[in-house]
This record gives sequence, structure tokens and C-alpha cells, in this order.
Amino acid sequence: MKRLTMDVMRLLSDGDFHSGEALAQALEVSRASVWNAIRDLEAMQLDVYKVHGRGYRLPRPVSPLERERIEQHLGAHAARYTLEIRTAVDSTSTALLERAAAGAVSGTVVAAEWQAAGRGRLGRPWHAGLGGGLTFSLLWRFTRGAGALSGLSLAVGVALARTLEQAGARGVKLKWPNDVLWRNRKLAGILTELQGDALGPSAAVIGIGLNVRLSRGTRARIDRAATDLETASGRRLERNQLLAQVLIELDRVLTAFEREGFGPLRSEWQRRHAHQGRRVAIELPDGARESGIARGVAEDGAFVLDTRTGPKRYHSGEMSLRPASARKSKTIETADKRR
Repeated sequence: MKRLTMDVMRLLSDGDFHSGEALAQALEVSRASVWNAIRDLEAMQLDVYKVHGRGYRLPRPVSPLERERIEQHLGAHAARYTLEIRTAVDSTSTALLERAAAGAVSGTVVAAEWQAAGRGRLGRPWHAGLGGGLTFSLLWRFTRGAGALSGLSLAVGVALARTLEQAGARGVKLKWPNDVLWRNRKLAGILTELQGDALGPSAAVIGIGLNVRLSRGTRARIDRAATDLETASGRRLERNQLLAQVLIELDRVLTAFEREGFGPLRSEWQRRHAHQGRRVAIELPDGARESGIARGVAEDGAFVLDTRTGPKRYHSGEMSLRPASARKSKTIETADKRR
């Protein structure tokens, strides 16, 4: 993203009208440059109102991400984190994986206003309009090996659900293992990638995409039912404060997870399970299909399905899960191992 484009967004972030001439004078550029910046903002799915004689304005104010404000909201938890706020990046997780390999400390966070190639599970793209979401990745180092981190994505889901309910979104649900839903629409997604030795130590790069306010352009690009936190909470949200609240809850949950694993969080995850007790169908990479009643997850994070031949457990890998009555399957996560 060009610096001028971000500078124009910051001037428009108050939600008031600004004429092209006033913007050009403030930034010491031509009005044509301002016009090009406005077009760039729209290309990044930021809605901009244009009114002849009055200028440009955003439908609602936007809170640009600022490290100092996030740290203020973190309070005593600020010491746990090293924040990197980037204007634009291909993918926060890709950037943080590189930082992790170079020795970045646990608690390093890379957050971006714009991702050119944001990604979710199975290589799916993650779409987030400029200023309308939280897209960030967190590095967390564990003394245990990667094999002992089963259920980590589920634990992160619990932390997210807690935070979103505190923000006013009642009835948040979790969909195994990496989706956060509200009224059956996707509100947030989680992508966890592990590094390290089998016996430890290990590191997890936890990528989170949260829809705070979906623009018309972003909604048009998303190929599944989606919603945003401002709709779910019924109020306007300040993104710096919201990111700090998510990080505070992640600190609590990940610290407990390091000591005790997913087991103590299982009952809370079960209470929020979107498909608990419902008939679902799954499709495996080899084309095999299984249907049954979703029983939630075991203490190790495995998905449990009650079938005609008894309960089956599904772990990590590629799996398509959907309600049994749905006509189309939507790949959400996965399982290459059954037992």
C-alpha cells in the first residue's frame, strides 16, 4: 500500500467530509494524487462516499491501528507482547513465521491494516477490507513438543469467543476446529501453524482474522455466509481496544494451556459447539463419506462423531464437515487420521 493512501485514510478516519482540495493541502500533494488514493482505498474494500461540493467521507469513523494505544489498553499485559503494526503485508502469518525462524520472542504480534494475500485453512484466502477487520498473528513458544499441542486451535477459539461476548456479541458459537460463528455466519477464523521438535521446545504461529465491520466490497468477495462484530454486538467498536482485549484473553488461555493442555477448556468449548447433538456429514480426502451425530470434542481436541458402527474420532488433516441436510459441502478443517 502506498503511504499516501494510508495518509488519506487517516485523515478520513473521523467520518467527516473532507474536500479534495483540503486533503491535497494537508498532504502537500495534487488533487489528482488524492483522487488516485481514494481509488486505492476503494480497491481495498473501504467504502468512501463522494459528494460533489463537499468532498469525501467514510460511512463511519475508522480507528487506525496504533501500537501506543494498543499497549495502553493492554495495561499490565503489555509486558507480555512485542507489537509490530504494519501498514501492508502479504500475510501476517507468513511474516511472523519468518520472524519466528529468526528467533523472535514469544508474544511477538504482527498486525496489519491490509493483507494482500491473507490466508486461512487449506490455502483458502481470507478477505478483510481496509480498516474493517483485525488481521494479526501471534507467536507463542512452548516448552513441550508440537505433538503435545493438540487442541490448541480449539483453546484459541474459546479465548476469542469469550472476548467477543464481552464485546457484546451474545450467542457466539464454535465450529470445529477453527471457525467462530454468530447466527450460523462466520465471524472469525483461526489458522495455527507449528514449528519445533517432537519432544520440544516448539512454537505456534496463531493467525486470527476477525470481521469487525464488513464493507459492501468485502461482503461481495466472501464466498460463504459471514457477519461482523458490529452487527453482532449492535455497537461501534474501537479496533485498538478490541485487539488488546483479544490479546489479554489469549494470554490467560495460552498460559493455562501450556500448563494443563486443552482438557480444562473442553466443557466450555462443548457448550459453544455449533453442531452439538446434530446430524452432520463428513467427507474425507479419499472421497469416503461418513454421517452421524456430532458429539463435540475429546480432551485431546479430536472431533467425535457417533456413527452406526460406534463413535469415531477425527484429528488433523483434510476433512469437509457440513450439516447432513445441506446440499453443498464447505471445507472447514480436517482430518487425515481416524481411530
